[in-house]
Amino acid sequence: MRTCRKNTVLAAAAVAVLSLGLTACGGGDAAPKAAADRAAPQGAPQPASGTAGGGSGDQAAGKKGTAPGAAPGGVSTGTVNVPACTHKDVRITAAKADETPTEHVTLTATNTSGHSCRLYEYPLVAFGDVQTAKDVPAVAKSKPAAPVVLKAGVPAYANLRVAAGGAHEDNKVVTRFNVNLFAADGPAEGSAVVTVPAGGLAVDEAAARTGYWTFELRRGADDF
Repeated sequence: MRTCRKNTVLAAAAVAVLSLGLTACGGGDAAPKAAADRAAPQGAPQPASGTAGGGSGDQAAGKKGTAPGAAPGGVSTGTVNVPACTHKDVRITAAKADETPTEHVTLTATNTSGHSCRLYEYPLVAFGDVQTAKDVPAVAKSKPAAPVVLKAGVPAYANLRVAAGGAHEDNKVVTRFNVNLFAADGPAEGSAVVTVPAGGLAVDEAAARTGYWTFELRRGADDF
């Protein structure tokens, strides 16, 4: 009887110790889980896989835009908030081509404004009264691929054909002519008066054509 009672007591003690061990293990797991639940309430957004430290930052940078590229002469091609050049912003000069008789003139527009401005389209050339003269049409193939944005002091060029070189052309001699510029929404107000180099120009308005403003005259595109 004593032996049986002793064995019974030992068995009960072992069961109690095992029960306490299981309770301690279970309680250790439950406490961190409860704390985690309190720290991160259900429904709170979690970062998606692969986006930590990069995804949202890249999207924010994309909204701001990338730095504009550079055109010849270090001229920025970015056009955001760059105003159109007016006839007061540029100095326009004309130089005869080295040919006889003179069929072409190179127009140079130099930005003298002290700030960047954009030259839209092509020069609106009028050989005569600016209010009544017909604008010289442009040659489409001379249109550049990138916008022409001039920094202060930077020039742009346009080729201007004034005659076709024929002996029987209906020519008129001019010593000056008018050049207007484009704004973003069409021809701008006002024009520049360009003085013709010595000797004047024999102009055939039917043959006259102008190229688009470009950073440099390009063989082929600006030959017409």
